[in-house]
Amino acid sequence: MIRNVGQGLAGVLALHQTAHIRALSAPRARDNPHMPLIQPKSAMSSGTPTLQPGSSYAQPFELLGACHERVQRSLDLLERLLAHLQEQQACDEAARSAARDVLRYFDVAAPLHHQDEELHVFPVLEAGGDAAQKQACAELRAQHVQISAAWQALRRPLHELAALPDGPLNGPLDSHLLQDLTPAATLFVRLHDAHLRTEDGLVFPAAAALLAEPAQTEMGREMAARRGLAI
Repeated sequence: MIRNVGQGLAGVLALHQTAHIRALSAPRARDNPHMPLIQPKSAMSSGTPTLQPGSSYAQPFELLGACHERVQRSLDLLERLLAHLQEQQACDEAARSAARDVLRYFDVAAPLHHQDEELHVFPVLEAGGDAAQKQACAELRAQHVQISAAWQALRRPLHELAALPDGPLNGPLDSHLLQDLTPAATLFVRLHDAHLRTEDGLVFPAAAALLAEPAQTEMGREMAARRGLAI
């Protein structure tokens, strides 16, 4: 799944100065070997509750879609980090920075996003959707559990990487890191693929069609409140 890349992680520092976030329909990082690997913190979601450019909790379904774009960016970064480590067989500051960015997003922002879906989106279809929509929600809830478990397995080697000094990954304390990180990262990315497609293509549009505007407004307020924001 992970493809080799032709440039170092540090080359990314000039890439994402724009505030626009790449849509899910754009090519995945794994499909573009010339895309730099690490995004500066100004371009990556920090996990801190902030209103992103072009998004508003007053339009909660648009915001959910923007969250998926940030999920995808973080998954792409994870894949490029793994490719970098496999090529270099060494840790450097760029690798540590990438590990910290991935940890920050999936420790803070991603769980809040899952709460948004389970509290506000799935119940709409479970109550008023058709059989296929209800089945999709049941599968998505189960996938959230799988994703959470996979993340717990992945975050340990990421924490180890974030604390490593510069140097080759062949010492007694770190020679196992790639062996642990590679399958955990590959599984984590794979679990998101169909999950995001189902939510974007079926569940979000169906729930938005069933939820009246006042209910969507209240949904946005509750989503913002969980992040310490007010609208």
